[in-house]
Amino acid sequence: MNEPIETTPFVESKPRSGGALALFLLMALPMPFCLLIYHFILWSTEQAAIISLSIGGAAWAGPMGVAGQALLMSLLFGLLWRFTTDDRFKGWYLGLFIASLMGFPTLLLRALGANNDQLGSIVQFVLAIIATLVVIRIRKKDLTWNFGTVPFGLLVAALGIFPLAIYGSFGSPGDAFYSLLAGLAIGLLAAVLMGEAENVFLNGVGVGGVLALLTSALGYDGAQLILVALVPAFSFAIAAVLPSRSAAMVATGLLTFAGLAFFDPTELTVVLGDIAGLAFSAVSIALLIGWGVSVVGVVIRLVAGTGSGSSVKRAIGWAGAGIAWMSLIAVFFLFGNPGNYGDRLFVIFRNQADLSDLDSMTDVDARRTAAYEMLVKTANIEQAGVRSVFDTLGVKYTPYYLQNSMEVQGGTLIRLFLLFRPEVDRVIPSPRLRAAPEDEPTPGLSTVNSGEVLWNISMIGADRVWDEFNVRGEGIVVGQSDSGVDGDHPAFAKQYRGLNSGDDYNWFDPWDGTTSPNDEGGHGTHTLGTILGADGIGVAPAAQWIGCVNLDRNLANPALYLDCMQFMLAPFPIGGDPFLDGDPTQAADVINNSWGCPEIEGCDPNALLYAADNLRHAGIFVVV
Repeated sequence: MNEPIETTPFVESKPRSGGALALFLLMALPMPFCLLIYHFILWSTEQAAIISLSIGGAAWAGPMGVAGQALLMSLLFGLLWRFTTDDRFKGWYLGLFIASLMGFPTLLLRALGANNDQLGSIVQFVLAIIATLVVIRIRKKDLTWNFGTVPFGLLVAALGIFPLAIYGSFGSPGDAFYSLLAGLAIGLLAAVLMGEAENVFLNGVGVGGVLALLTSALGYDGAQLILVALVPAFSFAIAAVLPSRSAAMVATGLLTFAGLAFFDPTELTVVLGDIAGLAFSAVSIALLIGWGVSVVGVVIRLVAGTGSGSSVKRAIGWAGAGIAWMSLIAVFFLFGNPGNYGDRLFVIFRNQADLSDLDSMTDVDARRTAAYEMLVKTANIEQAGVRSVFDTLGVKYTPYYLQNSMEVQGGTLIRLFLLFRPEVDRVIPSPRLRAAPEDEPTPGLSTVNSGEVLWNISMIGADRVWDEFNVRGEGIVVGQSDSGVDGDHPAFAKQYRGLNSGDDYNWFDPWDGTTSPNDEGGHGTHTLGTILGADGIGVAPAAQWIGCVNLDRNLANPALYLDCMQFMLAPFPIGGDPFLDGDPTQAADVINNSWGCPEIEGCDPNALLYAADNLRHAGIFVVV
């Protein structure tokens, strides 16, 4: 009897091309570095537009640059996907092509403006989910998940997040939640875009290219710089678990979440300065960690298991991931910046007090007292409904009376609620800065002036007023709202109204709650010297001054500016309530405001118009 002969089906070898390999490496390997440099140039151009009024058109550099990137890269990788004959790179070129196309819909993110991070995260989530569904439909069954590799992804992410947890800080719980949704959605999209070149090194190159294209498109307002530097650094570690996509999804998603959540991208601006330095330090360390983890990625994978290995390996993997995340949480609370640094909302109510009838009053104290009482009454009546709802729900808020307004600690849902309230005119952002190392008040260089009139005084003729009219500011109280005031500066220490009476009614610091004049920035000390510095330095050397800190760091918000404007109408004691303890008979006569409130600080052109008008109606001269 003849035995059947077992035959092995002939499998045609896949075409391999040295030229295709070289082209793939040329296109994908330098992608993270090139896109980081490219987007740094775009971002720097946008920053130049912010700090310069003469090149406002440069603000379009970001959107135009992203559109150009999307057009060029999608055309390039679309052609490579269509015409390549090397199966190792077919899937990767498809992923790079779709990642490039993401630059077009993400232009919507650039239209949101500053300080709309929660809305931006929602848009990122929606775009990433839609794109993921499209890719899954295209790839169909060409996806392997193997959730047993999840511990490896968790471990990789934890290692990368450590420096961000130390240097950065979260916004509000809502900010963190929406960033987590966006990060995980982007991680899912990245995972389904990844191909399979049957080689860890080539897969790592492809992962880096896909992640660089995705993060540069989906990051905006500065976040793209953090993401492009951070996430692709772990590309070879992520490639170690392919073709399983679960660890890739988890690692990419959580790293993206960290890049979005620990730093407010708007605060990377050169106008502020301090947050950019912290972000650079954190991402630089994470970059080195990413490279190190990538080098040992294969070893970590063998230890953690892939889900098909022994239960012991899987247990080791989960234990390692658990230890890493518990350590990360401990480091954050011990050495990081736990707390709520979320942006807030500034609510401008529809009905504002009309103080125009006070303009004819000649008794200044009576005029200011009447203004104070009318403003407080209007605010208490008009805000009653909203305050009642917030008190019931436990929503924190700060009411204002100088302008019928309110600052609310809330996000997207609170904004939607307020927009449908009939008594609300509009809601604008009130951004709060993330944590940074505390500055200490540092006195500047003390220079002794000979008493001669300085050039600035003689240029405007102030010395002639002194001599010809014998007027040097006697009896005038100047309200200084700025970075603070060095109360010990010899040029004006003796002119402080609280020199003998104390700091009550004379000093207010809504930033840090300090109880006596100090200046961490120096700008306020400089400008007050110009106003009333002695020995020929200031215009009105016989005037007195009171002070308020509205710009401790170099970006504030409408609420902080209004804090100080309100204090100047009715100063109150340290720790007092502006609504109950204000004393308009101790108001400033002239207030100096050498600051602006542009869009990056939350303001629109008329955000504080009512406040300025009401100060004028109260008989206070407002200098801007």
